[in-house]
Amino acid sequence: MMLATLALLLAGQAADPTSFASSADVAAEVEAMGNAMKPDQRFAWKPLVRDGSRVAALEYWKAPGRPAVHPDQAEYAIVIAGEGTLRAGGTMVGGRQTQPGLIEGDRIDGATERRLRPGDVMLIPAGVPHWFGITGDRLVLLGTKLPTK
Repeated sequence: MMLATLALLLAGQAADPTSFASSADVAAEVEAMGNAMKPDQRFAWKPLVRDGSRVAALEYWKAPGRPAVHPDQAEYAIVIAGEGTLRAGGTMVGGRQTQPGLIEGDRIDGATERRLRPGDVMLIPAGVPHWFGITGDRLVLLGTKLPTK
C-alpha cells in the first residue's frame, strides 16, 4: 500500500518547468557575445531563457540603433552591463515598418531621456517610441517582449 501511494505521489509531480540562467551563466554569455562580435558589428541578440515563444534575450549594443516602436509588444528590460541612455515617449519621425512587429524611424521628438546603469529596470509600453544610446564601449540588456494581444 505504501509503495502504491509513493508511486502515485511521484507520478503526480511534474518536472521543474522553470527556465533558469545563473548570474555566472549570464556573465559567461555576455562575455561570449562580446568576443564573438565582429569589429564593425553594432548589435547582437541571443536568447537566454525561454518558455515556448516567450523569450528573455540578451541584447548587446556597441553602437546606437535606430529609434524603434513595437506596436503590439511592451518591452521589459534590465541593464546587465555597460551604461547608456534611454529616450522614450514623444513622437517617432520618419517611421517605417522594417520587419513584422517593428517600426524604425529617423528620430524621436519630445522624448524623455534617462541615464542607464547596471541594475536599472524599464518597461516600455507597446506603441511607445524608444531609443538606446551607448556610453562607453557597450550597453547590455536582458529584455523580453510582452505581447499585448
